Amino acid sequence: MSTENEGTAVPPAPSAPPVPVDAPAASAHQASDAGASTTPAPPHASGGAQGPELVHAGPAPAYASAQGQQHGAPGGPEGAWPPPQPPGTPSYADGGAGGAGGAGAGGAGAGGAGPTGVWGAGYQQPAPKPKNGRGGLVAAILVAALVAGGLGGGLGYTLAKNNDNGSSTTLSASDSGGSVKRDAGTVAGVAQKALPSTVTIEAESTNGEGGTGTGFVFDTQGHIVTNNHVVADAVDGGKLTATFPNGKKYDAEVVGHAQGYDVAVIKLKNAPSDLKPLTLGNSDQVAVGDSTIAIGAPFGLSNTVTTGIISAKNRPVASSDGSGSNASYMSALQTDASINPGNSGGPLLDAQGNVIGINSAIQSTSGGGLGGTSQSGSIGLGFAIPINQAEYVAKQLIKTGKPVYAKIGASVSLEDSTGGAKITTEGAGGSAPVETGGPAAKAGLKPGDVITKLDDHVIDSGPTLIGEIWTHKPGDKVKITYERDGRTHTVDLTLGSRTGDS
Repeated sequence: MSTENEGTAVPPAPSAPPVPVDAPAASAHQASDAGASTTPAPPHASGGAQGPELVHAGPAPAYASAQGQQHGAPGGPEGAWPPPQPPGTPSYADGGAGGAGGAGAGGAGAGGAGPTGVWGAGYQQPAPKPKNGRGGLVAAILVAALVAGGLGGGLGYTLAKNNDNGSSTTLSASDSGGSVKRDAGTVAGVAQKALPSTVTIEAESTNGEGGTGTGFVFDTQGHIVTNNHVVADAVDGGKLTATFPNGKKYDAEVVGHAQGYDVAVIKLKNAPSDLKPLTLGNSDQVAVGDSTIAIGAPFGLSNTVTTGIISAKNRPVASSDGSGSNASYMSALQTDASINPGNSGGPLLDAQGNVIGINSAIQSTSGGGLGGTSQSGSIGLGFAIPINQAEYVAKQLIKTGKPVYAKIGASVSLEDSTGGAKITTEGAGGSAPVETGGPAAKAGLKPGDVITKLDDHVIDSGPTLIGEIWTHKPGDKVKITYERDGRTHTVDLTLGSRTGDS
């Protein structure tokens, strides 16, 4: 993507320096007009507009390094700014002559040659102005000013000489900037403390495919928390590395991963002894409008810090990596902090630097276009796994290597709906829709029932119900509100458990 300035008036070139009076007048030079040609912008992709889609925020492709495009004016009109450099002047490193090449993701350079003829070559000596009394007055005033200046300088020198008793005084410029102090509550202070405990993760499968994501230090033993989809390529014999902001790189291995939660834990090999885990906050106490700070490696740009606020809480999110089989569900924290592919697995911090979530997914318009990939960038709708849930999952993975999910023991429809989560008439893979002896059966739920609330949270679909259930732990007691035959019922239910993703 390239960006071009529109409607900006081109400033006129500065006037040329005057020719000395005793020099012969320069001959007039008439420059030939040069037609301004502009490099055409790339054509827009054909096809109609598509609706938004929810995708994981990463990983970024391993090759993700954006290249800028130059859209200069090779033959600018006479008098264009900036003026061309005289022959023999070294050009800038980007190779442009008086232009700045594009840099980063979609930077637009303003390269190109200047006007025909060298700046000032066509300058003609102006005709001398007739003298009059006013000109003489100006000259007299100027002479008087010079005399006064000389008088003042002479007096100053005389006074300094008379007061000089052999000692000397050295004057030095004061340091007006002072020392820079970044308080702990500022964004700079939070970033300065948190960055050393974040890592850029590179995952590569046995066939060479992979990408880049982010993680953060969980404990002093070398455990790093990230997203499942960040490390999925390296699970079965692939290669995994973690690089700290100081440039130190470590090999790592996957300790455990939870596809449904989209949480994974890796461990550094030969971990350093000075690891500083990030402080975990309480995501249940987060309020809409609270400040947020996201750290990650968007499109491979490691150690990037962005800011925003909590836009919403308990946002039901079902996301996938695009394959259709690796779906995850969460009751997410929504933030407008800029999150892009490669931010996945990175910490979402509050204003005090406590981790309140793990950046995981973004709402994005389809079609891509950034960096020439099929991945789209941030539109201000990012989603993070609440840290209270992620902490529980991470501890389970470190302890057993397998995730443990809470469940109600019933199959629900995953189709889009606004009326609730309907218990299906057939279970997955030919199983019973309501598990015999399971939590739902004990509570009296039946196929066809539509669950509309879990405790005080409104349930509008199957994915919303799953995400809300997974914010709880097995054994938790919840209140289920459901509809049957046009009537509303409420029942208490004790959540069961399921181990593993299969």
